[in-house]
Amino acid sequence: MCSTREEITEAFASLATALSRVLGLTFDALTTPERLALLEHCETARRQLPSVEHTLINQIGEQSTEEELGGKLGLTLADRLRITRSEAKRRVAEAADLGQRRALTGEPLPPLLTATAKAQRHGLIGDGHVEVIRAFVHRLPSWVDLKTLEKAERDLAKQATQYRPDQLAKLAARIMDCLNPDGDYTDEDRARRRGLTLGKQDVDGMSRLSGYVTPELRATIEAV
Repeated sequence: MCSTREEITEAFASLATALSRVLGLTFDALTTPERLALLEHCETARRQLPSVEHTLINQIGEQSTEEELGGKLGLTLADRLRITRSEAKRRVAEAADLGQRRALTGEPLPPLLTATAKAQRHGLIGDGHVEVIRAFVHRLPSWVDLKTLEKAERDLAKQATQYRPDQLAKLAARIMDCLNPDGDYTDEDRARRRGLTLGKQDVDGMSRLSGYVTPELRATIEAV
């Protein structure tokens, strides 16, 4: 069922009103446990908002042209939201993984990372958890079957509700070792990550170079 413009406008207005009321509060009357509980409420709300953004970003990407946007989606978001281009690019990529999708026929499709998207929507995991899970999935070898991938993603999303991102990263590394103990990657797998990024020139004329190189290029560089 589609929401009406009036419903959308009213919901966002209510959100702004509620936030304004919270911003006007003082918290001197509270105890330390009560303040900690409110911080948990703040964290839950912060974690949930990206789910709304994912849907909006995906719909703009699907239904708008570069002519209408005045350029590519990432650049438009960077300018409109006053965020860096790299942050805009990250949000577009995250929306592609965690946002609602539509088939060519218009039929709604679940997010690619279904369990992660659900946990985020309920405010159970934050940006750090999402980053760990997305990195894990995108670094899996292409020969890992879909059923195994989905189970690993579900397991990580479940564990993410109980652990910090740094702890989750260690668990993800262990799962990766179990799935690919010999570190077998095809040339196509490596090509997905291969690339160099040249940063802008600093005041002293130096430029930062970062990225990923193939094992062959690494061996060549080390031999020099």
